[in-house]
Amino acid sequence: MSVIYVNGKFLPSEEAMISVFDHGFLYGDGVFEGIRAYSGRIFKLEEHMDRLYDSAKAIWMDIPLSKQEMMEVCAGSCRRNGIVDGYIRLVVSRGVGDLGLDPRKCDRGPTIVCIAATVEAFPEELYEKGLKVITAATRRTYGEVLAPQVKTCNYLPNIMAKIEAITAGMFEAICMSREGYVSEGSGDNVFIVKDGVIKTPHPAAGILKGVTRQTIIDLARSGNYVVEETFLNRYDLYTADEIFLTGTGAEIIPVIEIDSRIIGDGTPGPVSREMRKEYLELVRREGYQF
Repeated sequence: MSVIYVNGKFLPSEEAMISVFDHGFLYGDGVFEGIRAYSGRIFKLEEHMDRLYDSAKAIWMDIPLSKQEMMEVCAGSCRRNGIVDGYIRLVVSRGVGDLGLDPRKCDRGPTIVCIAATVEAFPEELYEKGLKVITAATRRTYGEVLAPQVKTCNYLPNIMAKIEAITAGMFEAICMSREGYVSEGSGDNVFIVKDGVIKTPHPAAGILKGVTRQTIIDLARSGNYVVEETFLNRYDLYTADEIFLTGTGAEIIPVIEIDSRIIGDGTPGPVSREMRKEYLELVRREGYQF
């Protein structure tokens, strides 16, 4: 039986409940982070906290805990569940209100939930063999209403893209911006390699600036690769020498086929293999120890 943190208490999973009047449930009104633990350390926890609190501020929500207190919630969740290598889902919703939209009616304050468990984003064999993916008709959320940098609980566009992948018999779909630029997958960022240059969509293409994405950019540049944040289209995907996806859950996974176009020689390329190796070494030597 797992133990879940809910508003200051660690509860058995079957007792961990939120109200049906919580605006996170009613409207997707909240923010979240997916965080990984490796070898008893939580990787990039401070960066995840920064993004969580920035996301909350962007939607006019004050989190009642300090960042340090929230970090200890994550660490405590891992300790109580015996997690050494695992996944942490931290959710902060608007809290209990009424059936109206007015966030001021949620006067009890936000609901905070932390779950520490295990996760498998993709079957393990695909990290060695590579993914086959499609490009999706679903467009990524644009910035007129809510900046894509906000990691909101309203993930329906991502789920719609995932449904496209499932119905096509694939594990993942890559979405485009309204203008047709490559944005991101249903839950991961996109990288391509062309003529030795690593390229990834510019934030203006409507992407979430992933923590893993930035880690890979830093690792690649420290390894003397040229990394460009730029605008890419389907042509760039189809003609890439390599493609790989990054994310907290996905880590680093190569793509070998997209829309029935073979990428490179149809096997994971040397850059994606190198980045995965360096990333997995990094996550086991750095992090918030618990």
